Amino acid sequence: MKPEKTIEKLTSGEPVVIVALGDSLTSGWMVSKGYIDYLKEMIRDRYPNSKLNLINRGIPGDTARGGVDRLQNDVLRHNPDCVIIQFGLNDAFAGYSHERYREHIEMMIHRIRDASSADIILVTSVCLNGERDNAFIDKFYLQVEELSHLFDLPFAPVHRYWMKKIAEGVTFDSLVQFDGVHPNTVGHRLMAESIIEVF
Repeated sequence: MKPEKTIEKLTSGEPVVIVALGDSLTSGWMVSKGYIDYLKEMIRDRYPNSKLNLINRGIPGDTARGGVDRLQNDVLRHNPDCVIIQFGLNDAFAGYSHERYREHIEMMIHRIRDASSADIILVTSVCLNGERDNAFIDKFYLQVEELSHLFDLPFAPVHRYWMKKIAEGVTFDSLVQFDGVHPNTVGHRLMAESIIEVF
């Protein structure tokens, strides 16, 4: 699936508003350049005639529940052509079940569709370092993928893109900051590379 209406506007040079709703990964926590910055560059390179306004509405520590609460003020009031939704890690480690997480993502999808004709892109967060942690977080990422199929939405499996790069020889430690979770600028670039594929 592609965000067809957004791509059409990017190609024709009509003004396009994309709002990215998410947590610290979207906000670009502790980096000089986050995936939103890279994605903006990549979209402009791919669509040189585009008039793009990419609005970052990532908040460190936020969950999908918080995304539901922030939807009107942080997203819908901008009359977006496209909404990127990225949550997961905080939900998982704050004690939400993957079923509850799914309900919150689905609630956002319904509210966006009820209030606008915006394209919606679902994005997973990054993979973790270790089979046990990845098996745990994959239950959450699976919900995002299933919802993308259910609602025919574009889907960017960032965690799988990271895993592919790691399998090709990139070390996990070269992608993250001191906490071993948040991406550094290299990791953020890989996130953007995964997301630009849907465009």
